Amino acid sequence: MKVTVLGSGSTGNAVLISSEKTNVLVDAGLSAREIVRRLATVGVASDRLDAILITHEHGDHAGGLRVLLSQVKCPVYISGATEEAYYTNRKSNGGNAGEGIKRQQTLNGRKEEIVSDSQFRIGDIDFEPFSLPHDAVDNCGFVANHQGVRIATAMDLGHFTPLIKDKLNGCDAIVIESNHSRDMLRTCSVYSWDLKQRIAAKTGHLSNEDLADWLTDGFDGSARHIVLTHLSQRANDPHLAHITAQSALKMRSPLFRAETTITISDPRSPTPWIGF
Repeated sequence: MKVTVLGSGSTGNAVLISSEKTNVLVDAGLSAREIVRRLATVGVASDRLDAILITHEHGDHAGGLRVLLSQVKCPVYISGATEEAYYTNRKSNGGNAGEGIKRQQTLNGRKEEIVSDSQFRIGDIDFEPFSLPHDAVDNCGFVANHQGVRIATAMDLGHFTPLIKDKLNGCDAIVIESNHSRDMLRTCSVYSWDLKQRIAAKTGHLSNEDLADWLTDGFDGSARHIVLTHLSQRANDPHLAHITAQSALKMRSPLFRAETTITISDPRSPTPWIGF
């Protein structure tokens, strides 16, 4: 099994998880054209997608879905609450009621309902969804399991819960948020106070420092690869996110050293494949 982050950030998020037989797109927040182009860049034709998973309804995770579905034939795996929010969320569809109707028509007959505590299978990959604290109606992370290899995605979360820590244990690769630096967020002149409060809230976005605390004291050391996603372009810096995570790994107890490679995702291009 292998994984690549096709792109990640406030402008859009999409992750591809593949086995030799199955290709699953997690989120479609980039434009349909860009998703198809980036799939080709990593060597996967869009007609080889077996499914699309939607974590939650926000535009940077689901904004490209409707148009993409006109170009691919695969089903969409989505929770019932997220589906309803995808149709009605005004922020996601620009306040256009007609867009909500188009989304309903496009998803009609093509959706598979998922529940946050129930496993399901797509092709030869088993998926285990779990709840993430975020200001969405039913945000999910996933652990993909194929022949004993486990890859987790947790892209929008305000804080670590015991459930999240448990689900990330024993994973071989983890795709996880490192959204902002607390200091950079605090001093960002572009963001309003309300937006800063939303980002920093327990249902907002994970900071570099939050991730570092987990890497030092909560991470079990199993994952050989961790990909940092959803980096803010105004309240973070890729080099800062990388060095904060690397420093946290070095701070671990000598008895629990982790041989883990940290990769930074990019909003403009896919990461290299991480394979097992």
